[in-house]
Amino acid sequence: MDNQNKNNPLHGIKLKQIIEELEIKYGWEMLGEFLDVRCFLFDPSINSCLKFFRKTPWARAKLEKMYLKLILKIETPDEE
Repeated sequence: MDNQNKNNPLHGIKLKQIIEELEIKYGWEMLGEFLDVRCFLFDPSINSCLKFFRKTPWARAKLEKMYLKLILKIETPDEE
């Protein structure tokens, strides 16, 4: 295992797992408030979210940061 993966808290966690855990804990409506993206706000589903976040790097980065903060309780530096 290289150093980059060893220090990455998301190593081994799949995108589907991230979405499912956030949806179970917060629900689609709350996720739409946290991150204003169409796949959370209009007819949400795991599959529509997977398609969107796989195609949209900026949104995936925000989703992963939200997961780290809300589920893993890891604070990340703001990069914006």
